[in-house]
Amino acid sequence: MAPRSKPGSTMRDEGIDRFIEAWGRMGSVWGISRTMAEVHALLYVTGEAMCTDDIMARLEISRGNASMSLRALLDWGIIARAHRRGDRKEYFQAEQDVWSVFRAIVRERMKREIDPLLVNLHEIRDHTREDGEKATADLDKRLDAMIDFFETATGLGNRFIGPSGPGLRLAATLLSGPHKADKAAKGRRSRERTR
Repeated sequence: MAPRSKPGSTMRDEGIDRFIEAWGRMGSVWGISRTMAEVHALLYVTGEAMCTDDIMARLEISRGNASMSLRALLDWGIIARAHRRGDRKEYFQAEQDVWSVFRAIVRERMKREIDPLLVNLHEIRDHTREDGEKATADLDKRLDAMIDFFETATGLGNRFIGPSGPGLRLAATLLSGPHKADKAAKGRRSRERTR
């Protein structure tokens, strides 16, 4: 649970606490524990590199919980290790580019949910085709349509979540309508002319 603001805390502290609380609640939506989301929220919203002890104290969590959350966030690629000269402690810092954060989240969700589903759909379809009965033809057709949809979605997803380029931002701009897409294109052309 995110810490409650202490008496005498500043508006900044209260804002940080509220963000941690909201991000922690949202964690279950992207398939992670509340504590993992709160650790990420703390590192992101403060913009500071923090050691495990600082994170434990600020969020009032155990060392084991903090360590597990940090390890998972490192695996997801939304935090990185940071070092301070002359300090032997290990520090952690959140990725500050929101688009990179969400690209990593989408990539992990696809890896954990869509990829296994596709494997299962292929196995089910292959199993029904072994039967050879006419009755399974309609089932195969529906399975093929589902496989085609998820393979297309995965292909699009992979194109937009790649580690380089503005993929996710470009997708959001394109999906938000022609007005924003035109505005983004004009902005790019303007920046290119000033170089």
